[in-house]
Amino acid sequence: MPSLFRRKPTDLVEENVTAVTPEESTDAARPRGYTPSKKELGKETPKRPSAGRRAGAVETRPPANKQEARERRRAARAEAAAEFRREGGPRDRGPERVLARDVVDSRRTIGTWFFGGALIVLIGSSAAMPDPVRLISNLLWGALAIGLVIDSILISRRIKKLVTERFPKSELRMGSLYLYAIMRSITFRRMRAPTPRVKIGDKI
Repeated sequence: MPSLFRRKPTDLVEENVTAVTPEESTDAARPRGYTPSKKELGKETPKRPSAGRRAGAVETRPPANKQEARERRRAARAEAAAEFRREGGPRDRGPERVLARDVVDSRRTIGTWFFGGALIVLIGSSAAMPDPVRLISNLLWGALAIGLVIDSILISRRIKKLVTERFPKSELRMGSLYLYAIMRSITFRRMRAPTPRVKIGDKI
């Protein structure tokens, strides 16, 4: 009891008052459901790299002279041609056209011989040639024309069957697909674009 009366009133107040840190006072003032930000938690959000410092960005400098500019244009044209050979153009898009190309590329077509035969016929049917040569040239021309028609019909029927089986809901016009396949069939195999992805004789 004597010790209690010896203590000062200020000492009793200091014992009953709990020290409050600024963070605790801030937490007490926050409403319920408050989510602290990363900055308040001591975490900083990493800055995004600028457009010029992105990974993989290639800085293109202007050409030093006209010769370098010509070389760049030539390289760009070569790259565009190679890409067209691999993927084709807008008219080559679509699964139906891919299937039509595979049908044509998987077989030998008479159309690949059409232009070569037409050149022979043109030379052989000139007035300077003897009658037998001109007759043979005309017969060859007729045979090539009939063969091309028959081959085109067979290709079209094959494409129609496969498209009906694999793409029954296709809205592509079959006439345009037939023409697309026939034009590919009369193009030399090495000159076709996109490049054939199947070999002759492969099952489609």
